[in-house]
Amino acid sequence: MRFNKLDLNLLVALDALLTEEGISRAAEKIHLSQSAMSNALARLREYFDDELLVQVGRKMELTSRAEGLKDAVRDILVRVDATVAAQPQFVPSQSNRLFRLLVSDYTMMTLMPHVLELAYRQAPGVRFDLRPQVSNPQRVLERGEADLLIIPKDFCSTEHPSEMLFEESFCCVLWNQSNLVGDDMTAERYMAAGHVVVHPGDGIALADWFMQRLGMLRRVEASTFSFLSPAHLVVGTHRIATMHTRLARQAARSLPITTRVMPVTMPKMQQCVQWHKHRTSDQGIAWARSLLKEAVLAMDSASDAAA
Repeated sequence: MRFNKLDLNLLVALDALLTEEGISRAAEKIHLSQSAMSNALARLREYFDDELLVQVGRKMELTSRAEGLKDAVRDILVRVDATVAAQPQFVPSQSNRLFRLLVSDYTMMTLMPHVLELAYRQAPGVRFDLRPQVSNPQRVLERGEADLLIIPKDFCSTEHPSEMLFEESFCCVLWNQSNLVGDDMTAERYMAAGHVVVHPGDGIALADWFMQRLGMLRRVEASTFSFLSPAHLVVGTHRIATMHTRLARQAARSLPITTRVMPVTMPKMQQCVQWHKHRTSDQGIAWARSLLKEAVLAMDSASDAAA
């Protein structure tokens, strides 16, 4: 099929080339032979009157025209997938659909076990691909590389719909033999202590973001990429970690740590789910969103029972 003399079948090949920035990787991605992909690139170069991909040293790079096409082509394919290729009905018990979710290790440890348990009961054939959080997660959503993002409201894109799942507070975590355990945790003692903080990937943790907004500078003595690991890293030290309360309570069941109320005022985190605006009518996405809400109730019920 052609539109303005462009073979629309070439859009899939173009998207793969722009994403993978290489002929062999692009061919592998959409299950074409390398020669077929090379032929597709030649036709695309002729249509756009641009090289699109050029050899620079041992790798290929996008031309400026190709960079300009990258997001536009992906948006077209996402729209087609959402409005034309999507199944009109979604029956959980009969589906084997794969849902791709971007989650932090905090969400992985607290919410996702309940999500998978509930999903297994309702839709045993449904599969989940849980992917790590990245900076600018909305770009992953817009490129159709994730179905749902589970992220704090402060990091949600204003271009796509979202809804809040639950609120989360923060607490102090200490080794239960720390010399800070016996006395009241004041703001002065908190700020004077050494801290274990989280720097997830190339982003910023919400706790750090809150601290910056409050104009508070902690003495960082250790940093880690994982939200769970500070509970392990304070053991045997007199350091403090600031952690999500649900995650800290979960860690306290198996580690020699204790928790304290935060001595400084920190806003609660509002954990949300976000999806692409073109996929609001997708029944599978709607089911997954309702599943997440049901899992929140199960998570907190289990937490109350363990308390």
